[in-house]
Amino acid sequence: MGCYGDLEFPERIKTHPPWRIRAALVSGKRNDPDIVVDVVCAAQDAQAEDSEPDYEGLPQGASTSTHMLAGAVAGIMEHCLMFPIDCVKTRMQSLQPDPAARYKNVMDALRRIVATEGVWRPLRGLNATAIGAGPAHALYFASYEKLKKTLSDTIHPGANSHLANGAAGCVATLLHDAAMNPAEVVKQRMQMFKSPYRGVLDCVRAVWQREGPAAFYRSYTTQLTMNVPFQVLHFMTYEYLQELLNPHRLYNPSSHMVSGALAGAIAAAATTPLDVCKTLLNTQESHTLSSAGQSQGAHRHVSGLVHAFRTVYRLGGLQGFFKGAQARVIYQMPSTAISWSVYEFFKYGLTKRQHNNMRIQHIKAEV
Repeated sequence: MGCYGDLEFPERIKTHPPWRIRAALVSGKRNDPDIVVDVVCAAQDAQAEDSEPDYEGLPQGASTSTHMLAGAVAGIMEHCLMFPIDCVKTRMQSLQPDPAARYKNVMDALRRIVATEGVWRPLRGLNATAIGAGPAHALYFASYEKLKKTLSDTIHPGANSHLANGAAGCVATLLHDAAMNPAEVVKQRMQMFKSPYRGVLDCVRAVWQREGPAAFYRSYTTQLTMNVPFQVLHFMTYEYLQELLNPHRLYNPSSHMVSGALAGAIAAAATTPLDVCKTLLNTQESHTLSSAGQSQGAHRHVSGLVHAFRTVYRLGGLQGFFKGAQARVIYQMPSTAISWSVYEFFKYGLTKRQHNNMRIQHIKAEV
């Protein structure tokens, strides 16, 4: 290594005469751009170990866009990769399933769906989910990160606050569900056994014409009632496990994956009864409505959380509230693990790139 001033340079710099290095430092790009680039790169290499970017603190002005992009990619990948299990969960939560759609477990359901309805059947409705998941998760992660930092600085400056994590998770859920609820309605109706819809657009058109636009948000309050406690448990558990497994908050894929999987499993198991009610409100299954005596008259649809709870209890008893619990936990564990792993990976990569660009610009400005 060679040395000039306070900077150490690799051997390639020593090939330049000292006067050319000095001239390049003084005049910038006008006389010797190659040397300036070498000097900048050398300075960057020399300082790399001492200036590794803290990806939990993004550069000013880039934070929101980075979180939104990372969140959108994470959301789309999470939902797309786990969609077949989600299809099974929806069917197993049916209160009055068709005899041909009664499954023993998740693997039995997948095997029979593929064997009787075709290999692509578990993916029906995937395009609706992908369209909704991108913007929904962009809002979800960006609002969570922003509020978590703001509230933590207010409640417990300089340290992590579980109260701040929970409150930020609540607000993030409001925005996420507002964007995702219509896609959830379309997705779940297309996932049901003998779904009458030819495709996403046909489903949207039919629901709009027969039930009105309100049908796309019929389960919104139930979704919030389920997802607010789910996300509070999810975020608080994830942040708590990160404190144990990754106290310095470095980019650590294994800790993000384990924390995400455990947080998702705990939150999913605790909120299964609400998820059963949400599925009923979204699908409005004809078999269930007929069995409940609601196919005629004023109550042609199950509407509202209380109405859904009564219907579930009348048809399934207490056990009815835990239909599909196994599938829900099996879905949520890898789903949240994928989501957090992809999110943290993209957040780290984007932040590091921004940090390096800012550092190079700063060095160029100084020389």
